[in-house]
Amino acid sequence: MASRRPVRRRRSAKRRAQARDDNVLRFGLVVAAAIVLLLVLVWLLHHLLLLLGLLAAALIAVALVVRGRVVASRREHEVQVAQLRHIGAFLAMGPKDFEHALAVLCRRDGCTKVTVVGGAGDLAADVLATTPNGRRILIQAKRYGPRTLVGSQDVQKVNGTYRDVHRCDLALVVTTSTFTKAAAAFCTRVGIRTVDQRALALWAEGTAPPPWA
Repeated sequence: MASRRPVRRRRSAKRRAQARDDNVLRFGLVVAAAIVLLLVLVWLLHHLLLLLGLLAAALIAVALVVRGRVVASRREHEVQVAQLRHIGAFLAMGPKDFEHALAVLCRRDGCTKVTVVGGAGDLAADVLATTPNGRRILIQAKRYGPRTLVGSQDVQKVNGTYRDVHRCDLALVVTTSTFTKAAAAFCTRVGIRTVDQRALALWAEGTAPPPWA
């Protein structure tokens, strides 16, 4: 038994030495991390004004870009409105341009959430918008020549979708032509607003209230 004690003492001393080395290493790592953190803080304090200046410059640049886009969009809208003051502009358009022109008139007269949705599968909706008093409206645009009239079948499609499909409160059918007697009578009966070429001209000129009023 006496011969085993020195071995145990040597092992115990070795473990204590290893523990001391581990503690020294951990302490060194903590000190190094603290020094790095201190250097970073010192750098930030010295460059704080520079960083704030760069941030302010970036915010100003973003604001100028946004403002420029808003101004450009407003000017473009004003140009479009000015071009639509006369019925002749509408008569020179194709069907798609006619839809977008009606959307411009809606925005001019205070509508929001104006969307051009005309196309295949539009379910009788060419333009959707919300009026200034909060009513959701559907516009069916009929860019027809003077000899082509809007018929009963056209307005019946609108009547079948504007409430249940598009969840709108009011439907307008706007044309560069006019309506057959049957179509006009049907619209009067079900409450669809009809806007023929003459009414469109007055709306575009601003001499008549918008057709949803």
